[in-house]
Amino acid sequence: MKNFKNYIPEKYSKPEFQKVEEGIYKTEDPYGIVKEGIYVTSLSFEAEPDCYGEKDSSPKFISQVPFEALLDEFLVSVTDFYEKENEESETVCYQEFGAMKLEDIQKLRTLIGKRFYAEPYEEDGEEYYKIVIE
Repeated sequence: MKNFKNYIPEKYSKPEFQKVEEGIYKTEDPYGIVKEGIYVTSLSFEAEPDCYGEKDSSPKFISQVPFEALLDEFLVSVTDFYEKENEESETVCYQEFGAMKLEDIQKLRTLIGKRFYAEPYEEDGEEYYKIVIE
């Protein structure tokens, strides 16, 4: 995944979204788990079909590798899929990410302008992958 960019959807202008800092908002947890609310940010990025795990990735279908690793690495979850934007786009994916802790969203936003991809390696005859951020 490459070319991470800030994405500000129109919904962030609604009263249920309180701006905390550039690109980060506090709102209700859409899953109803965190009663105090969560922090959200939206990013756009491009899949890299030539990279490990991203062969069939597209805005309509984001491959699990390395996407799941991104969620785990930054302790975030997907809170909006932006179906319309992803349906209309050939290459750019749009996602909203949420977290209970502001610092987790701040760390995720360090990906803006960078690449996040999986690099395979073999150990004891088994294939694994490590995450690379550049």
